[in-house]
Amino acid sequence: MSKYNPWPLGQLPKELQRPELDQLKDKGYEFDDPREVITIFEDKVAKFAGSKYAVAVDCCSHGIFLSLTYLLWQNEIFYKDVITIPKHTYISVPMQIHHVGCIPEYEDREWYGVYHLKGTRVWDGAIRWTEGMYVGDNALQVVSMQLKKRICIGKGGMILTDDHETYKALKLMSYDGRDLTLPYDHPNHVQSLGYHMYMTPEDAGRGLMIMDALPKNNNDSASWESYPDVEQIMGTIL
Repeated sequence: MSKYNPWPLGQLPKELQRPELDQLKDKGYEFDDPREVITIFEDKVAKFAGSKYAVAVDCCSHGIFLSLTYLLWQNEIFYKDVITIPKHTYISVPMQIHHVGCIPEYEDREWYGVYHLKGTRVWDGAIRWTEGMYVGDNALQVVSMQLKKRICIGKGGMILTDDHETYKALKLMSYDGRDLTLPYDHPNHVQSLGYHMYMTPEDAGRGLMIMDALPKNNNDSASWESYPDVEQIMGTIL
């Protein structure tokens, strides 16, 4: 990773800075660059979930958006394709499908913890957090770390995958297409079209500490019964 140069402005007094990075070092974590904390968190989540890789993002909704966008770029799905989801889920899921130019279709489906966005290899696992939770079969499984979830960092998420090329592409996409192993002024520093959807080191640090405090096996935090009919809601705004 290239050396991180802090911005010359905005240096807060110590008592106003977020404490997570110092707390991690107090707990024995070792890192020189704050961005290394994100990699440590990704590796820990992947090992816990049973996937080979995990990509940290700023929320589950953006994880779904990036996953679907990646599949569009790979010609695995296409503009105006139909993607079938349960009618009882969180409202951002059909919104992300619309945002990438596809069409959500709804079905009565009972689900617990994780469900498939049919027509893709994306899975919404927003309310599952337990050891070995990755569904496998080269899925792009998105995890939520919102305030009500087991890893309650406030806002955050992960995309689980078994494919190294997918991992590399999603990492670039999540951070403005930037390759963080290269200096900012390197001619190949920006390598793809990207989005500003990365996780901060402080949030990753909080996630690491919560992971260390939680049991490995946990019940799902909600199910299909926890959500309203999003088909009906979407019908009122489109």
